[in-house]
Order: sequence, then C-alpha cells, then structure tokens
Amino acid sequence: MRSLPSSCSSPLTRRAESRAPPFLSSRARRLAAVTVFVVVKFIHVLLAIVAVGFNATYGVWLGTVARQPTPVQAFVLRGVKRLDDWFANPAYLLLAVSGVTMVFLGGLSFTTFWIAGGIVLWVIAIILGFFVYTPMLRAQIRSLDANGPESQDYRSASANARFVGIVLAVIVVVIVFFMVTKPTL
Repeated sequence: MRSLPSSCSSPLTRRAESRAPPFLSSRARRLAAVTVFVVVKFIHVLLAIVAVGFNATYGVWLGTVARQPTPVQAFVLRGVKRLDDWFANPAYLLLAVSGVTMVFLGGLSFTTFWIAGGIVLWVIAIILGFFVYTPMLRAQIRSLDANGPESQDYRSASANARFVGIVLAVIVVVIVFFMVTKPTL
C-alpha cells in the first residue's frame, strides 16, 4: 500500500485524525484526513473548471455575434454578463476559500512560491475582474443599447473590454500553470 504524503501531518490533519472513530487504526485515521483534502481539492478543481471555462467562452460568443443585428449582440452581451455574475465570479471567490482550506489541510505554506504567486495573481485578477472588466461590460451594454454596434462609443467600449479580457485570460492561465506544475524558485 502507498504511504501517505508527509503533508498529512498538518495540525488540521492531526485534528481530523483525533476526531476519527477510536476503533480506526492510526493509518485509517490519516486516510480519513487525506480524504477530506481530496474532496476539497476535487471541489477546487470543479470551481476552476467553471470559472475558467465560462470565461474562455466569452470571446467565442462575442466574436460569433460581432456582425449580427443589435438585438442579438445585446442578448449575447447580457448573457455573458449573467454568466460572469452568477457563475464565473462566484467560482473565483470560492476558489480562494477552497485553496486556503487546502493549504491548511495539506500542511502547506503560503510562502511557497507557486501558492504565493497564485494568490498575488488571483488578487490582481479579482481586482481587474470586479472593478475594471465588469464595469466595462456594463458600459459596453449601455453603449450598444444607446448608440448601436457601429458607433465609435460602442467600438471603443468593446475594444477596451476585449483588451482587459485578454489580460485577465493571461493571468488566469499563469495561475493554472502554477497550480498544475507547482514551480519552485
């Protein structure tokens, strides 16, 4: 049987072991603690799939309807905003919760390069997403409704939102790279 990783000796893991039924062996208690970590990691990966997956579709949707009539463009823009507000953004926030939980459960350190780098990039992405991209998307919708898709105002709003979206995508790809490869310095 495989031995348990050394990361299973964190204070939270020991606490989880101590709460396990007394009839379980110490190995079974450690396995129960590892199972909690694995469940949180599974949730973390699902949240990343939702957040990154939804975001990855925005450019496809917006590019597909770029030459469609105004009502179609407005419908898709509002759909992108709804996906962002109801699914992607909440998933990004919950990723922080599950990520911090894994650091504690796994006995990891916030000063580990890939964790610290991921957190810094996540904070930058959250700030850009909530305080730059979301307002730009609202402005893009307002401009489309008021001026139409051929107006300079709408084209400018669209170009700005596209640029910020690309920057966010690059940041998120780097975060995913850090989480998958776990590089060290």
